[in-house]
Amino acid sequence: MTETYAETLRRLGSAQKGAARSAPAYSRFVNRKLGRVLAAWAYQRGLSPNAVTGISALFTFSGVALLALVPPSWTVGVVVSALLVLGYAWDSADGQVARLTGTGSAAGEWLDHVVDATKIAALPLALLVGIYRFTDVSDGWLLVPIANAVVGSALFFAMILTEQLRRAHGVVSQAATGGRSPWLRSVLVMPTDYGLLCLSFLLYGSTAAFLWVYAALTACTAGYLVLALRKWFVEVRELSRSRVPA
Repeated sequence: MTETYAETLRRLGSAQKGAARSAPAYSRFVNRKLGRVLAAWAYQRGLSPNAVTGISALFTFSGVALLALVPPSWTVGVVVSALLVLGYAWDSADGQVARLTGTGSAAGEWLDHVVDATKIAALPLALLVGIYRFTDVSDGWLLVPIANAVVGSALFFAMILTEQLRRAHGVVSQAATGGRSPWLRSVLVMPTDYGLLCLSFLLYGSTAAFLWVYAALTACTAGYLVLALRKWFVEVRELSRSRVPA
């Protein structure tokens, strides 16, 4: 390979897909850039998109396992947060490698979504196990990770299904590039950001502080889900009505 790392990084910068309209700030402005750096590194070493997905899963599920197996502490919180952040960045990198190499496939997209769906459920459930095993918080707090697992899974499934239905009807969902403050929506929906959830584990050494922040993020995501489900249902209904019969 004659292309340098810097050249690959520049080429990746011009090969980015449009951001989703609902992409929150960390995912859109931080994680994609981290993923670009990792994607350039992976490309230089000839890694396939599926291999990058595997690396993402390794980091993420290592962090998940620590939550269930090791008592909460500041050190554990920092390590878990770092593993989850890196897993999320590699999750962004696999698609960028696919676009860079032209090797994107339905199987690769399927694998990526399966890993995402698994981590969305496994992370709060592992947290539930860890809290139950290693802390003496009241039983009511155990409902928070359960709620997070339900809300996160429902949001992910509805978002993916809505996007697939949009594609089937020829609708491309991208963030607005013009108008006033195009970044404002990304900032407003930041409490729903998986990246912010990853960073919240930096507070894991203080169980009470972490659980309050975690509960607030879960509540914000639940509120967003209620509003988004109504919007998406109306949108999908209109897509069906506008479809021209064969």
